[in-house]
Amino acid sequence: MPEAAFALIVFAGSVAAGLVGALTGLGGGVVIVPMLTFAFHVDFRYAAGASIISVIATSSAAASAYVKEGYTNLRIGMFLEIATTLGALGGALLAAHLKTEWLSALFGLVLLYSAASSGRSQAHDEQPLAQSDRLARRLRLPGRFPGPEGHPVPYGVRRVPAGFALMALAGALSGLLGIGSGAFKVLAMDRAMGIPFKVSTTTSNFMIGVTAAASAGVYFAKGFINPLIAGPVMLGVLAGATVGAHCLVRWRTPTLRRLFAAVLAALGVMMLWNGLHPNH
Repeated sequence: MPEAAFALIVFAGSVAAGLVGALTGLGGGVVIVPMLTFAFHVDFRYAAGASIISVIATSSAAASAYVKEGYTNLRIGMFLEIATTLGALGGALLAAHLKTEWLSALFGLVLLYSAASSGRSQAHDEQPLAQSDRLARRLRLPGRFPGPEGHPVPYGVRRVPAGFALMALAGALSGLLGIGSGAFKVLAMDRAMGIPFKVSTTTSNFMIGVTAAASAGVYFAKGFINPLIAGPVMLGVLAGATVGAHCLVRWRTPTLRRLFAAVLAALGVMMLWNGLHPNH
């Protein structure tokens, strides 16, 4: 395929990835890696390198809009970034030493688990937690987000240590698989810490850029960043994420949850198949 045609098709696919990533808090990378490896047969490590660059672009585009709208909890994001950044550095260093089919299969399993865990609505989607743990209050993590008709809705935060540990795992997966690990970030905040889903997705989008930047240097040093792939991916994801950020505030939480679970399940099956059947 001519380079110009390849770049154009990758750009178009990346626009869709950025849109889905911004709506679900996944960051786009979770769609980019399967698209490049499954549809274009790009080596997993180069797909992961391009994805890492796109994740940084997605976070930059979506996070600013979410902060302006009042959904992102900056204090939670900065606190949990300590765990994700350390995990990302370790994961990126490990990625160079594992077989690509193992990485693909692991990616698929991570997505399928995330899909199974994310589709069910939580009580705090409609009625946020009223109380917070002592540690959460000491760290001043509880906050407010825009509710119906723009009225602020306060919410509590719980199980901070569990959320912190899950964020370290999310960071390791980010560096290992070349994704923003938004799925695990959202699940950690939503399931473990009791944070409303829209706050979880927007805070995840804020965090993934920092997590990705921590591992991008390692991928660059290893030679896994190809400008022909990373360039159109970054531009496409950036465009899609900008549109998605403005759509999220208008969508209902159950719809976002169903989209989140459906995308993860479909991509998880694709990547698991690709890992178990590398020659097909």
